[in-house]
Amino acid sequence: MDSNSNPAQMTAVAMSGGVDSSAVAAILKERGSSVVGLTMQLWNQRRLPELDRDGSHGQRCCSMDDVYDAKRVAQHLGMPHYVVNYEQRFEETVVQPFVEEYLSGRTPVPCTMCNNHVKFDPLLVTARQIGADRLATGHYARIRHNEATGRYELLRALDGSKDQTYFLFGLKQEQMSRTDFPLGELDKSAVREIARRAALPVAEKPESQEICFVPSGNYVKFIAAYLGERGEELSREEGYLVTTSGEVIGRHHGVHNYTVGQRKGLGIAAGRPLYVVELDHAANRVIVGDDSELRTSVCEIQDVNWISFAVLDAPVRASIKIRHRHEPAAATIEPIDAGSARVVFDEPQRAITPGQAAVCYSGDVVFGGGWIR
Repeated sequence: MDSNSNPAQMTAVAMSGGVDSSAVAAILKERGSSVVGLTMQLWNQRRLPELDRDGSHGQRCCSMDDVYDAKRVAQHLGMPHYVVNYEQRFEETVVQPFVEEYLSGRTPVPCTMCNNHVKFDPLLVTARQIGADRLATGHYARIRHNEATGRYELLRALDGSKDQTYFLFGLKQEQMSRTDFPLGELDKSAVREIARRAALPVAEKPESQEICFVPSGNYVKFIAAYLGERGEELSREEGYLVTTSGEVIGRHHGVHNYTVGQRKGLGIAAGRPLYVVELDHAANRVIVGDDSELRTSVCEIQDVNWISFAVLDAPVRASIKIRHRHEPAAATIEPIDAGSARVVFDEPQRAITPGQAAVCYSGDVVFGGGWIR
């Protein structure tokens, strides 16, 4: 496995202030590695104060308290620690696209966008600038080098309940060649024990539960506040709720208030359960139907990143996850062009949602993935 760093090299640890990344720093120090901590400042938590429910900012990652905790851990372990400000890049590559995607009727995955554009791109550059050859993070995943193909491969974590490979499909070969995931072969209880044994000040810290820039978990409220800060107003243009057969059964107050698969909050009494089947942003319509109408067998993915091979030039069998908590489903992936592919599932899948990621697995190996269009 390539997850063990060479003690002769300096490794930068991406320290979020949580127990996982703090345990990574402790593990590497115990191995005798030369280690430096890097904590990313991504979002000014004082922005949009109207979203803060109780003054605590919830249990969000990347808060100022997390920065303080990361520094405390670094001091405890006797290692250098730096805070790097990526706020502008984070806003340009994660927050703004998140808002734009939602307003267009798609459902984005900000954690994947952050991994693709922030955590494994500028952070690796910063690590090299301070003399670190490698970057280690607290992700639950594994990396190995396949001698037969000459390519680095991404594998699920041994602890399937913590596996984070769904959010890592955008990793490039050069990034993987310099990245370590020391927690990939551990479960959470073992990581907690490592933190306790090292007497880390965050050993009992609870896990973050919310997206760092959406304190309440309410995307619509965040978008309204974000647009308001910029002097813009969230459109409240009404439109029609329409069945898949074209029957108008109600009105809505903005397509952005809905997601594919949603049942509650439709504001209609139809005498039977109805779900959002499709968001037609161009026509300003929310299309609803029965649960069976949520199930489809084919989708296309774009901006594909292949990991196990350089290009997909023929159909391949794989198991596909269309959401983080989705049970992988058997499918055939057919190439369309260099950046897109068609996924044909053996059995219809429920609520395939534009904007989400489709990640392709063969056993524990991640072939790659792309965004559902």
